[in-house]
Amino acid sequence: MTKMTFLRVAAAAILAQCSALALALDPLSYARYDQVKTSALHMDLKADFTKKTLSGFAELSLDWIDKKARTLDLDTRDLSISKVEAQDARGAWKVVPYTLDKRDAEKGQAMHVKLSGQPQKVRIHYRTAPTATALQWLSPVQTMSGKRPYMFSQSQNIEARSWVPLQDTPAVRFTYTARIEAPEDLRVVMSADNDPKATGKGGWRFTMPQAIPSYLLAIAIGEIDARTLGPRTGVYAEPKRIEAAAYELADTEKMVAAAESLYGPYRWGRYDMLVLPPSFPIGGMENPRLTFLTPTMIAGDRSLVDLIAHELAHSWSGNLVTNASWKHWWLNEGFTTYVTTRILEKIYGEEVATMNLQLEQEEALSSLAEIPAAKQALITRHPDTSSQHYTDDALAYPKGAWFLRTLEQRAGRDVFDPFLRGWFDQHAFQSVTTGQFVSYLRKNLLEKHPKVLSEAELEEWLYGPGIPASATRAVSQRLAALNATRDAWLKGDVKTAQMDTKNWTATEWMKFLNDIDEKASAAQLKELDRAFGLSRTGNNEVAFRFYRASANAGYRDIRPAMEAFLMSVGRQKFVVPLYTALRKNPQDKAWAEGVYKKSRERYHPATQKSVDKQMASK
Repeated sequence: MTKMTFLRVAAAAILAQCSALALALDPLSYARYDQVKTSALHMDLKADFTKKTLSGFAELSLDWIDKKARTLDLDTRDLSISKVEAQDARGAWKVVPYTLDKRDAEKGQAMHVKLSGQPQKVRIHYRTAPTATALQWLSPVQTMSGKRPYMFSQSQNIEARSWVPLQDTPAVRFTYTARIEAPEDLRVVMSADNDPKATGKGGWRFTMPQAIPSYLLAIAIGEIDARTLGPRTGVYAEPKRIEAAAYELADTEKMVAAAESLYGPYRWGRYDMLVLPPSFPIGGMENPRLTFLTPTMIAGDRSLVDLIAHELAHSWSGNLVTNASWKHWWLNEGFTTYVTTRILEKIYGEEVATMNLQLEQEEALSSLAEIPAAKQALITRHPDTSSQHYTDDALAYPKGAWFLRTLEQRAGRDVFDPFLRGWFDQHAFQSVTTGQFVSYLRKNLLEKHPKVLSEAELEEWLYGPGIPASATRAVSQRLAALNATRDAWLKGDVKTAQMDTKNWTATEWMKFLNDIDEKASAAQLKELDRAFGLSRTGNNEVAFRFYRASANAGYRDIRPAMEAFLMSVGRQKFVVPLYTALRKNPQDKAWAEGVYKKSRERYHPATQKSVDKQMASK
C-alpha cells in the first residue's frame, strides 16, 4: 500500500468514526431527543431568598419526531415535582403521570412523563432545592452594599437541570420566555431581552427569540444598575461597581464591530454584560444577550479586556454554532479562543495580540506535564458514551486555537477567513460534531488546497497528545526582550531596583511571573513586592501569579494580602491553584486549610466542590 493510499484509508476511517459519533445521543442527558425535541420553553417562577428556592412551572413546547413515542424523558437534579400536566387538543390542561429514576451522582435524575398521545405542550410544576448546583444564593454580607441578597446561575455544562426540568443537552435548541417574581427593590436579568427601564411590576418578563441550548439559560437577581455603552451594548452591575465596570468595558461596541468585519453579522440583537459578585466561579459565561463576567477582570486600566473579546467571540463559536455534546467541547472553546486573538488584533494591534497569544501558548505547553497523555487530544476515538472518554477541558482552548491558527498560517487569511466565516454561516443555530467540521474542512479547504494539511497531521491534531512538533509558536518581540532581564534577575546579575518595568504591560508581568515561578527565592519575591507592590496590585491576573510564585517559594510575609485575596475572589482559575501550591508545603498547609474554612461559604458550589476534593487528598 502506498503512503498516499494509506493516508486516504486513514482519512476515511476518521470520517466514518466521526459520522458514527454524530448519530450518538448525548451520554450526559436522559433525553430521547431522537423521539421528541423541545422547541420552546416558558418559565413562570418565584424567587424566595429565605428558602433559597425558585418555584413555579416550566412549560415545554414539543416537536414529536417518532410518531410512536408516548414518553417525554427529561433531565432533573434535586427538583421537587408537585405535578405534571399536558395540554389536550382543546387547550385544557390535564394531570398526567410521571416517574423519577434513582439519582445519579453525575447526571441527576431522569424524569419520565407518561402520555397517552403526543401533546404539543407539557407543564411541570416544581421547586428547586436550596442546594441547586446551578444557583448561588448570596447573603447581604457577600454583596458590595451589604444590604440586600443576590442570586445568580451558572448552567454550563449540565447544571440547568437543577433549576429547570428540561432536555439538558447542547444537542437541543429552543427559544424561551419567562416571568420571574422577585422581592421588591431587586432587579431580575436573564440571558434574553433585558429592558433597563423595566420595574418588575407584575413580575419581570423576558423573551429570547433565538434558539439556544440549555446551558445558556441564565438568571441573576440582586441590586443591579445598568449603563449604556453603545447603540447595542451595555453593562449591568452592582451599584457600587457600575462606574468601574462601564469604564473597563468601554471598547465593547468596537469589539462587536471588529468581530462582524471578520465573521459576519452579530445575530443576537444586543450584547450586554453583567458583572457579578466575586464568587462567580469562572472568568465569563457567554450567555446570549447577557454575558456574565467575573469582577476580577476589572483592573482599572482595561488590561484584561481579552476576556471580553473571548466571551463576545462565543456569539459565533459556541452560541451560534454549538458542540452537539461535551465530547466536542473544542468546537466551542478552541474556535472561540482563535477568534479572540483575531478580535484583539483588529482593535489593539498585532503586537498586543501576539503577546497574549504567546502567553496562551506557553501556559498550554507548561500544563502538559499535569495532564495525562490520553486527555491531551482534541477529541478521543472512544464512542460518545461517557464523560470518562472526554479530553482535558482547559487544554481544548489553546490547542484548538493553535490548530486553527496553523490552518490560517498555511492557507493564508485570504483563504482561511472566508472558510471560517462560511462554517459559521452554514451551521448557524445548529449543534455540530467534530465529524461535521472535518467534512466541512475537507470539502471547503483541503480538497482545494491539499498542501495546507496532510492526513497524518490532521489525525495528530485531533487525536494525538500535546502540541504537534510542526506547530509554529507565536513570538512577541516585547516578550522576547523580557527573557534577558528575567535570566539576569534570577542569577542576581540585575538587581530588582535596576529592572526597567515602567512600560511593562500586564501581559509582560504575567509572563515574567510565570517564568520565575518555582525558580525565584522568597527573598527575591520580597524584593519584587517592595519595589513594585505586586501584592497590592489591582490586576487580579498579575496578583494571582505573584501569590502562586510566593507560595511555591515560601514567601510568607504576604499572608495577610493572600488571605484577603482568597476571601474575596471565588474564580476557580485563581483559587484552586493557590490552594494547591500552599498545600505542597507543610508549613503552609494548615494555614491554607484555615483560610479555606473561613472563605468556603463565599465560594460558588462548583468552586467548593473543586477545593473540597483537593483538601480531602493527602
